[in-house]
Order: sequence, then structure tokens, then C-alpha cells
Amino acid sequence: MARELFVFDQPERFIAGTVGQPGERQFFLQARDGRRVVSVALEKQQVLLLAERLDALLDQVLRRTGSADIPVVAPVGTEDTDPLDTPITEEFEVGSLAFGWNEETQLVIVETHAMVEEDEEIPDLEEDVDDGPSTLRVRMTAAYARGFVKRAKSVVSAGRPPCPFCALPLEPGGHICPRANGYRR
Repeated sequence: MARELFVFDQPERFIAGTVGQPGERQFFLQARDGRRVVSVALEKQQVLLLAERLDALLDQVLRRTGSADIPVVAPVGTEDTDPLDTPITEEFEVGSLAFGWNEETQLVIVETHAMVEEDEEIPDLEEDVDDGPSTLRVRMTAAYARGFVKRAKSVVSAGRPPCPFCALPLEPGGHICPRANGYRR
């Protein structure tokens, strides 16, 4: 299958965001540079996993290099709190995520790949091949990545509060709690 490759080198904006009410939200990653906007749909857990792993990657690079260019937390002014750009046109649904640190450019790379058939291969990070799943590739500074992480974690935690007994999401009217032997909480 011919591969669509959406590449953003240090875009104006790269964020995680949602559309809909808690419990019915759809999650997106969105990159923008000028008038070009690319949005990809993904699951809440994928957003959380990406944020946690990017944070861990940056901590590891900081420990290894001691570079002053890698902040411990998101610098003031790097968190984007604006809503997703509209209209939202989903390019693809994310099947897999890849990320890494480019030692040469000193940039974080995030790649999202469209869902694939069982026999289809996913290219290596920053590999430009003609065939494969559609891919969104974003390169950003460590400071920008920390801002992305902060927002992504905030977006994920803005959903329904967890039940204090079973940790499943609470509906506005409560829920049938498995830890309370099926009684409504």
C-alpha cells in the first residue's frame, strides 16, 4: 500500500486533545504548521502511554547527557491550553506509536502509524520507505516535548473521576461497583 507520510519539523503546534463529553470523548493528536493541520485519532490509553514514555525518555537523556537544553519539567509558556484546531479531519486511526531521541539533531521524534494488516510491516523510526502504513512524524525540542507531556496528562485526567473502591470511571449517576458486590456507588 502506498504510504502517506506527514512530516512536521518543529511545528507551531503539536498537541493531544479531545472532542466530546467525558465518557464519550474521542482523542486526537494534532500537528499544525502554518495552514497545514494533520489530526490522527487514537485511544486514551495510547495518549497516556505516549506521555509517560516521552517523559521517561527525556529523563533518561537528561541523566545521560546532563544537557541544560533538556528541562526537568515543562518550562513556563510551553503548555498549549487552546482547543484542537477545527474542522478536525481525521487522517487515520493510530495503530502503533514510536518515539525516540535523535542525538545528532537533539530533537525528540514521535511517529504515529495507521492500523495495519497482520502481514504489513511498520517501518523503523525515521525510515522513509514507499510502502507501509500512513505515518505522522513530528520532531520537536525537549522543552516542547515536556509541554506536550504536561498537556497530554492533563487531557487524559480531565475525564470521569475514578471510583474510590474499584478505580473504574464513575458515571454522573454512579455505577455498579464490582468491589461492592454489585451495589450502586
